[in-house]
Amino acid sequence: MRTAQTVAEDFEVVVWGARGTLPGSGPCQTEFGTETCCVEMRIGQCRLVFDAGTGIVPLGRWMAAEDVKEIDLFFSHVHYDHIMGFPFFMPLYRPGTRVSVSLGHMLDGRPGSELISDFMRAPFLPIGPKVFSADIEYRDFKPGDLLKPAPDIRIRTARLNHPNGAVGYRVEHGGRAVAYVTDTEHVPGKTDQNVLSLFENADVVFYDTSYADAEMERFRNFGHSSWEEGVRLAKRAGVGQLVLFHHMPMRDDDKLAEIEAAARAIFPGTVAGRSGMTFQLAPARARAEAG
Repeated sequence: MRTAQTVAEDFEVVVWGARGTLPGSGPCQTEFGTETCCVEMRIGQCRLVFDAGTGIVPLGRWMAAEDVKEIDLFFSHVHYDHIMGFPFFMPLYRPGTRVSVSLGHMLDGRPGSELISDFMRAPFLPIGPKVFSADIEYRDFKPGDLLKPAPDIRIRTARLNHPNGAVGYRVEHGGRAVAYVTDTEHVPGKTDQNVLSLFENADVVFYDTSYADAEMERFRNFGHSSWEEGVRLAKRAGVGQLVLFHHMPMRDDDKLAEIEAAARAIFPGTVAGRSGMTFQLAPARARAEAG
């Protein structure tokens, strides 16, 4: 953990991948990007990365070009669409770079280092984690733990409803909050209190909106939620901005635009996640003084 305070720095959030299950392909899936889940949060000198889908590959190139030396990576879980970019994350191959990898979703408590080794092994990949030259630290935690990557950054965690387990995150700094809650299945007619607690009065929320309510019965036990449930939770929790996330591979640009418009008609602070989308959050204290 960093020992220096980041002070009340601006809080910038960048989407590097918003799709789920599989990367997009073809000209009908370009407006919202083709990459799978990866969101970066920049707070002062801190670089927090959530999930390592294919979106982490272009992020890694950018970080290498900027000579970023310290990175904190948090996994919601390690299904392929959330980890497939990890072996191709360029900072892992740069000596002098420190990368912490935090995992806490496994129902059987298996350690993160073991999960990564299982993923990167022959005959599925020709290289294993030993090829990395960065300084890598694995940090295991349990859902519900409070994480502190820096003294003035708090990350609340909660268990999500997903096959093999998943974790949601709420990052708090300078009076602002961003929630990353992907890959969770709601029970129709019931509010998930774990999810609601992460949403509460957050400035920006990323939520699993893989399906529509009408599709939930067909995809029961797949571990995903609907855009309508995202809207209901956002309204109830007083969220500033709802980001529709984990777009399913069958959704083309026209369908995603249609869903975005329908959600926005109910909750105006809704936007469908797109690669390259950026949110700038000034510290609440600074905003109050400026106002």
